[in-house]
Amino acid sequence: MPANPSAIYRYDFTVPASAIDENDHLNNVEYVRWMQTAAIAHANHTPCTRETTAVGATWVVRAHRVEYLRPAFVDEEIAILTWIASIGKVRSQRHYKFFRISDQVVLATGETDWVFVDAQKGRPMAIPERVANAFKVVTDEQAPKTLF
Repeated sequence: MPANPSAIYRYDFTVPASAIDENDHLNNVEYVRWMQTAAIAHANHTPCTRETTAVGATWVVRAHRVEYLRPAFVDEEIAILTWIASIGKVRSQRHYKFFRISDQVVLATGETDWVFVDAQKGRPMAIPERVANAFKVVTDEQAPKTLF
């Protein structure tokens, strides 16, 4: 169990038939989509979304990386654990771990690099303390090794 379990957000879903590719497993593109979905759900679960909107800003993904380890299939129940790994002046890095719930096998891991952007100007802006404080940073040592 990580040192800050409240800092790690769990997002569960069932793989729909519409997410299956011609190889009969979960399309890799879906992992990226669910990374964003889980990140937004986590932000909405904390004061982050409210505080970001209050200062006239938004978050934009600058880059993402996914390492695919095992396939997932239709109707499997999946859990994504996501957490903030770092917060800088204008950027934040978020990590993800995808688990198949039935056997707790790690299916994929990922990272996204988010930039805090002025919603009117479309330019990066400094992350206010009240936005940064919406999350606890989870170090590599605190990152989850297993599903909880």
